[in-house]
Amino acid sequence: MAGLPRDAGAEAILAHLRANASPENCAGMARYGIDTRGALGIPNSVLRPLARRLGRDHDRADLLWQSGIREARLLACFTDEPGRITTTQARRWAEDFNSWEIVDHAADLFVRAGLHTTLIAAFAQDEREYVRRAAFAMIAACAVHLKAAPDTTFLQWLDLIETHAGDGRNFVKKAVNWALRQIGKRSASLHAPALALAERLAASDEGTRRWIGRDAVRELTAEKTLARLARKA
Repeated sequence: MAGLPRDAGAEAILAHLRANASPENCAGMARYGIDTRGALGIPNSVLRPLARRLGRDHDRADLLWQSGIREARLLACFTDEPGRITTTQARRWAEDFNSWEIVDHAADLFVRAGLHTTLIAAFAQDEREYVRRAAFAMIAACAVHLKAAPDTTFLQWLDLIETHAGDGRNFVKKAVNWALRQIGKRSASLHAPALALAERLAASDEGTRRWIGRDAVRELTAEKTLARLARKA
């Protein structure tokens, strides 16, 4: 997808994306649970290098988001300026969440913008499936990106995980599970409380809690995970 200059505007980028659409790829995306309404079929392996070439531009990113096109919204997530994003913008974007893929990349951006302290609790309380997913996707992103964050931050989020572990909607339960596993793999000191929660959920009579717990126990007790934690310790 060569041909776009670094200072290309939103309209030029949208025209470029449309010109490189691949409808046959949309069927494959749908098999992975990606909402392909408004999708052009351009894979992330193409969008990521394009985003690096375009560079960051806050105003342009918001215009790309407003287009409603999957690929444009991913570029918005990849190229927005974290330091300029506000909670108002994040909440407005959340109104449009319709696919786990978009949610997870937006959640990563919101963490980089430092909005997680405000948004996680609020989004977890939201009854909309993809907005609630965003809360736990942010927790997972925090476990990876916030190297200096204290363990107490993540211990508080274990309570939030336990509260919402009964939400049986597919994209919520997978994000809750993801958040629990990432916390447990973050450090040796967090491993024990995360594993304890996972074991408690695994023993539940309720199906969703039991699935989340068993899957987390499997990863948190895996030899590979334990060896990695030992090296970090």
